[in-house]
Amino acid sequence: MAKLARDDSTARTESMTGYEGRFREADGYTLAFENFEEGGDFTPFYRGLPDDLCQSHHWGYVIRGRLIMHTPAGDEIVEAGEAYYAAPGHTDELDPGTELVEFSPTDELARTLEVVAKNLAA
Repeated sequence: MAKLARDDSTARTESMTGYEGRFREADGYTLAFENFEEGGDFTPFYRGLPDDLCQSHHWGYVIRGRLIMHTPAGDEIVEAGEAYYAAPGHTDELDPGTELVEFSPTDELARTLEVVAKNLAA
């Protein structure tokens, strides 16, 4: 069994201005606690992926704040206290102060984040 706490000091941590994430990989999945203090529309960071959309599945729960999943079929809003599933083919936008826990297939997530990292660096 794998587990992860919000403040787990042994987890892999990623941080930048306005963002902190704690991650643990297990059995092909990535568990994540993410805090988006600044929020924002992350659509531009998916440029270069097929159709410029995230190519990973995600299951999650919004602890506080609000998540908007932009899909070709329309926007889906997930509020604090709601769980969600997002199929590949979306981008996301988060209100400032949004905190969530998310589960994603590690390989899919890694391929997506490789492109996101290049876009962040540009």
